[in-house]
Amino acid sequence: MFSRSAFRAAQPLRMHARRYATETAPNGGSNTFLYLAGGGALAGAAYWYLGGAPTAQQIQPAAGAAAKPAFTGGDQGFLSLALVDVENVNHNTKRFRFELPEGDMVSGLHIASAILTKYKGPNDEKPTLRPYTPISDEGQQGFVDLLVKKYPGGPMSTHIHDMVPGQRLDFKGPLPKYSWAENKHEHIGLIAGGTGIAPMYQLLRAIFNNPNDKTKVTLVFGNVTEADILLKKELAELENTHPQRFRAFYVLDKAPRNWQGNRGFITKDLLKTVLPEPKSDNVKVFVCGPPGLMKAISGDKVSPRDQGELTGALKDLGYTQEQVYKF
Repeated sequence: MFSRSAFRAAQPLRMHARRYATETAPNGGSNTFLYLAGGGALAGAAYWYLGGAPTAQQIQPAAGAAAKPAFTGGDQGFLSLALVDVENVNHNTKRFRFELPEGDMVSGLHIASAILTKYKGPNDEKPTLRPYTPISDEGQQGFVDLLVKKYPGGPMSTHIHDMVPGQRLDFKGPLPKYSWAENKHEHIGLIAGGTGIAPMYQLLRAIFNNPNDKTKVTLVFGNVTEADILLKKELAELENTHPQRFRAFYVLDKAPRNWQGNRGFITKDLLKTVLPEPKSDNVKVFVCGPPGLMKAISGDKVSPRDQGELTGALKDLGYTQEQVYKF
């Protein structure tokens, strides 16, 4: 099983949080939050059309990735991978480890990209397809890890949660999203809700695993309860290791009495306080979460290839269509 860790204590939000990138963060970081009403995120991944996916040879791989990718895109089709381990993360989320076909293989995913899962039940007319962003490192050999939240009535999340080691699931990829390159932006903002943290964590790994990348990052991460905060240990380690370049802010809809961060929905005042200013020359804001969050913060996208109109709090704050990316 995977190692487990307790949550780090929350700290109050400082009103001059924008200046964090030139200051040393206080011990434990600062916490604030966003809106989580309405529906569930598909593990931080966008819907994907099967056709037209580029091959791995057409995509620049993650730094340090091995030469032998499991997922090569194009006409490769689906791969059947065996589940080898399961970790209970909280009351509705588990971490699943799937074994790649060969022990020296890496996933073949680049930054940022996802993989597509497929399952057809014995009584299903059509298979269920759902994209997920793995939380394991792109250079990791032999396996990929998925963080899956079980949603009531969710056919794929329910099926995966019912799986036991030894059973198999079909995967296809990589599914390209936002093409990242070192120092592409001076400062980025990440707004996530629930399992929408998965593609944000993929970006964070790419940035802070690369000593040449000096990008500053601000994360605003919203959840219902403290137990719902996913990857808290990993995020805390990044914040403690890179205090002058990374700050994470958390908000809880149902916070405990001793919670020192913000409570309730994300607000324009919160975003205005902690995110890089839209008038800055080279900033980007990424958004991923359930429908209610997307509607309130940025508006949803039309399709995997159409980001749709920018609406919501980010538009009101002066960000442009080009400054926002919806996963």
